[in-house]
Amino acid sequence: MDRQMILSRNSVMGVRGLQGFVGSTCPHICTVVNFKELAEHHRSKYPGCTPTIVVDAMCCLRYWYTPESWICGGQWREYFSALRDFVKTFTAVGIKLIFFFDGMVEQDKRDEWVKRRLKNNREISRIFHYIKSHKEQPGRNMFFIPSGLAVFTRFALKTLGQETLCSLQEADYEVASYGLQHNCLGILGEDTDYLIYDTCPYFSISELCLESLDTVMLCREKLCESLGLHVADLPLLACLLGNDIIPEGMFESFRYKCLSSYTSVKENFDKKGNIILAVSDHISKVLHLYQGERKLEELLPLGPNKALFYKGMASYLLPGQKSPWFFQKPKGVITLDKQVISMSSDPESREEVPMCSDPESKQEVPMCTDPESRQEVPMCSDPESRQEVPMCTGPQSGQEVLIWTDPESRQEILCTGHESKQEVPICTDPVSKQEDSMCTHPEINQKLPGATDFEFKLEALMCTNPEIKQEDPTNVGPEIKQQVTMVSDTEILKIARTHHVQAESYLVYNIMSSGEIECSNTLEDELDQALPSQAFIYRPIRQRVYSLLLEDCQDVASTCPAVKEWFVYPGNPLRHPDLVRPLQMTVPGGTPSLKILWLNQEPEMQVRRLDTLLACFNLSSSREELQAVESPFQALCCLLIYLFVQVDTLCLEDLHAFIAQALCLQGKSTSQLVNLQPDYINPRAVQLGSLLVRGLTTLVLVNSACGFPWKMSDFMPWNIFDGKLFHQKYLQSEKGYAVEVLLEQNRSRLTKFHNLKAVVCKACMKENRRITGRAHWGSHHAGRWGRQGSGYHRTGSGYSRSSQGQPWRDQGPGSRQYEHDQWRRY
Repeated sequence: MDRQMILSRNSVMGVRGLQGFVGSTCPHICTVVNFKELAEHHRSKYPGCTPTIVVDAMCCLRYWYTPESWICGGQWREYFSALRDFVKTFTAVGIKLIFFFDGMVEQDKRDEWVKRRLKNNREISRIFHYIKSHKEQPGRNMFFIPSGLAVFTRFALKTLGQETLCSLQEADYEVASYGLQHNCLGILGEDTDYLIYDTCPYFSISELCLESLDTVMLCREKLCESLGLHVADLPLLACLLGNDIIPEGMFESFRYKCLSSYTSVKENFDKKGNIILAVSDHISKVLHLYQGERKLEELLPLGPNKALFYKGMASYLLPGQKSPWFFQKPKGVITLDKQVISMSSDPESREEVPMCSDPESKQEVPMCTDPESRQEVPMCSDPESRQEVPMCTGPQSGQEVLIWTDPESRQEILCTGHESKQEVPICTDPVSKQEDSMCTHPEINQKLPGATDFEFKLEALMCTNPEIKQEDPTNVGPEIKQQVTMVSDTEILKIARTHHVQAESYLVYNIMSSGEIECSNTLEDELDQALPSQAFIYRPIRQRVYSLLLEDCQDVASTCPAVKEWFVYPGNPLRHPDLVRPLQMTVPGGTPSLKILWLNQEPEMQVRRLDTLLACFNLSSSREELQAVESPFQALCCLLIYLFVQVDTLCLEDLHAFIAQALCLQGKSTSQLVNLQPDYINPRAVQLGSLLVRGLTTLVLVNSACGFPWKMSDFMPWNIFDGKLFHQKYLQSEKGYAVEVLLEQNRSRLTKFHNLKAVVCKACMKENRRITGRAHWGSHHAGRWGRQGSGYHRTGSGYSRSSQGQPWRDQGPGSRQYEHDQWRRY
């Protein structure tokens, strides 16, 4: 199967049905272009301006991963080489690349995220079934990206000197905004949302030929011409068809009504194609007649989903853009100096108005002062609710944040300019009467394209409609999404945010800001009862990191709030996050504060940082042994010690394979690794490879949280792990090959091997864990691990590290709280 089919099979992002419609029904929208020629034209048109392409990196991962092998844990040297070639090709023709990665999953897209993860689970089950049946890697049609690919791609690109950014929401908005604001050559990705945004040209990564730099440009103007629409109509079309915010089924009956009344049905088009044409026809011939005169909720069957629908529409508005579909003169609108406030992100309206009056209530509105900005802030009153609504002024932009009231829903809606850098409390829930603080500290806002404006616009639309019931799955009330950070120290939060945006850390800012993190699918065999999921193996480490990062949010009982974990593992239906409480750790000399770890530059602080990192792994007693290990094997030994202490079903043969592959990797070229072929594929080795790579991403988290005591390069997989090489060593070790064979008869490696093995074994013995060969196992070793979520209980037997003897998932939906280190052996 070719790359295009693989990409389209895995790409379901954006507007439902639009990708297929463009490819089959309107192929003239796609134009073959050459990046070198486009760059030359750009330079002649804008002298002195470097042609720049904004890359949606998450869309490109499958394109970049060119190694033939993907099942064994990742061919990281080959992958790094492919990335280097990609960057070199564009650099050679004078094109600058800016890479954006998703920084977090927005609440409104969580359901879509969950749906994709559950679909991936089914694909992984088929992959393991195939491996067990054929003992080989499945065909490319079952391709699944290696675990940790997105995380390590960020660091690979930074290593290659590329500007790499991590978004503060899903990346597509920031990509589109950056492209528009910086007059970029275009956007490179694979997401039909880029056809909807009114931004710079959109190019397909799946159609890119790297050798010639030819690709396909998808033209939104030609799309509009084909559909009889304006560019400003595309957000409305996208929401009626369904996207990552609006569920596809929400307007299903409406779409079929459009289709039934559509008189120009094309017999040679498929059903979805005709539906898109019919909905577009309805917009152009019916809705356009009432544009600006009637509200959309009067023209469309929005029902209780009105707030969600408007939010979906607003999500496509970039800084400075307005939508003609947002009703401009609603009844009861609050005006300032006789100016109607519209739903827009237009940065031009910047007049400072000291007083404002409601034209119906005839009441003057008092001023209040923001204690941080020391600027006067006008207060507007809703004459019906008699509640004052703060209207805050951004300290940098000098522009008021304006609010208008929908008289039907009693819902205040915010309007702001994109240059404002401050988030403000904006609305009062008419049901609960509690003010929702949508506020983070203005000092920590970075100049990131469009992020603040997007947050303003969407937070405003989050205000609750009274008619929306609590059990409504589309309820987007403020109780679901709040901008209240877990950590109140603005200086520390600013540092965490900077590292996050610059793609220098992993999950740290997510934990400190929202207290919610996620981890996607891992190649794990749900039928293998002997190996626990990586989500549980590394959970105690994360719990100690939580206690470190959330040190200042303890309540009077000295307990930190739980962190919401959306971790994918077999048996987890992902209906709710796991609520995981921090786990206190013991650091020699006491746990240092984040200010000491992150800001103190004294040389001796590096020792404290390392002590804290080892405490996160509960390996403080092995500090001396680990310090004697040379780079880059120090971090690997730390990880191996932790794994073998936690998981009793790991044996001496596994340890030999892990160490041997790391040592042999140092002397191999990329071409040698390409030509390496394991005799067959073993499902347990597949899972162990992914387990180790997930451990490396955990090391990135811990190292970031502790102030970077180790160089990140020490645990980048291309330096210490290769999937096929590990698989080869695993098969040899399992067959009982001598260590000399594993090390390819290299005597210098033999000495290092025994030293590293001694460090791991000695550290494990301190924890009363003796690593034995598989020959010494009794039958009791097989299948002692209960699979999470499948009804098995860990009963505290000699081979279970549960101190409580509790099942993992028996506490009811939404209330699973994990506090103790359930994997430690006592």
